Amino acid sequence: MIKAILSIGIIIGSALLAFGQGKVIDKIVAQVGDNIILLSDLESQKQQAKQAGLEIGDKAACVYLEELMYQNLLVNQAELDSVQISDEQVDAEMEGRLRMIEGQMRNAKDEDGSPMTIEKFYGKTRTQIKEEFRDAIRKRLKGQEVERKITADISVSPREVEIFFNRQPIDSLPFINTQMAFQQISVFPEITKEDRDLAYRKLQDIRKEIVEGGKDFGRMARMNSMDPGSAAEDGKIEATRGVMVKAFEATAYNLKQGEVSEIFETEYGYHIMKMISRRGDDYTVAHILIIPEFSRASLEKASLNIERCYQELAANQITWDEAVKKYSNDPNTKENKGIITNPITGEQKWDIEDLNQVDPQMFQLTDALQKGQYTIPSFYSDFNERKQGIRIVRLMERTTPHRANLKDDYVLIRTAAENEKKQKAILDWTASRINGAYIRIDDEYKDCPFQSVWLPKSN
Repeated sequence: MIKAILSIGIIIGSALLAFGQGKVIDKIVAQVGDNIILLSDLESQKQQAKQAGLEIGDKAACVYLEELMYQNLLVNQAELDSVQISDEQVDAEMEGRLRMIEGQMRNAKDEDGSPMTIEKFYGKTRTQIKEEFRDAIRKRLKGQEVERKITADISVSPREVEIFFNRQPIDSLPFINTQMAFQQISVFPEITKEDRDLAYRKLQDIRKEIVEGGKDFGRMARMNSMDPGSAAEDGKIEATRGVMVKAFEATAYNLKQGEVSEIFETEYGYHIMKMISRRGDDYTVAHILIIPEFSRASLEKASLNIERCYQELAANQITWDEAVKKYSNDPNTKENKGIITNPITGEQKWDIEDLNQVDPQMFQLTDALQKGQYTIPSFYSDFNERKQGIRIVRLMERTTPHRANLKDDYVLIRTAAENEKKQKAILDWTASRINGAYIRIDDEYKDCPFQSVWLPKSN
């Protein structure tokens, strides 16, 4: 049952996403309308699935070929519907894909044993790579928009969820590992005007050493920047229009090559920036970030508040919900009884894998707790606010390992039922469009057990 239904359109056939794939002798394996599918596209699909940990069975080529044909059918429909995708959407998608590839290449080495970069792998500059794949990305986004319209109005009623669940064989129901739900009361020490002024003056001094003292920007970034993602790389960031926050982007487009900006502020703190290069909407800059930090007095005040909260809870002078409203200053949980949402699934429940990925300290804090019990106050780094605070954590729920059932796993089952309904809508739509499109499939793949009838049955 609740296998994740392969939503047609999730796997993208593009050499852009096929990092590590070997050389393939190319040939056309299928054509839908004016769009051809190459053997290398098919191998890219298989390689991407393998990297994602999906099983590659004997019929994998048939499955991925049908995915690609469906994608091209969507693109054909997008052209008929005159679907428009902005340059900003294309650039943002492109940048996200490139960053994903760079993440996959993090430990890769070239022939000389040096760290592999995306530029080395493709033998092109980042701008050239973007230009080469821009049209493919635009087509894919157009196809996604058509697919979104096909499934936009699909939902399932509670009765449909129950019917879907009841027709699943018992042995196909997934085994659900332990899941937990948490609440917290968080107190973040106040960042005062004096704290902000101190950070600003520190960055002023750094800028003066660079602009007037001739200090190297990259070296100063390595020594001083509080941006963990770029400090070790001399503060270097490569981006395109629409990717960075507005103040950062506005500064980048107003600088000349080699120029160092004045101090500017974003939601992350205070920055200075040096323009390295810019071509069209793409730019490479170096920046130094100084984040205002709370003072010892602010920390002591926050500690007293959370300790007072803990004492009132322990003495039953206040309920948990009342304590959240009275003491918490966390904007993400204060108005929701302190419930911590799993950012990976969007649900309240967490499994161990998600918990260790987002907040590894949480399991250690709550492992020995019973439902409804809470911890003593402790320091932590908040994954949403990206700052340090003090919190009390309450175990709201802990499930035992079990077979999926309607009572405990309704959201999971509803999602599976909805996916099945969407899949049927997609298959119905595909069947209605095939007869109106030119379709050709290589003889090697004509006997594939496709879900849809792509070619007329021969007598």
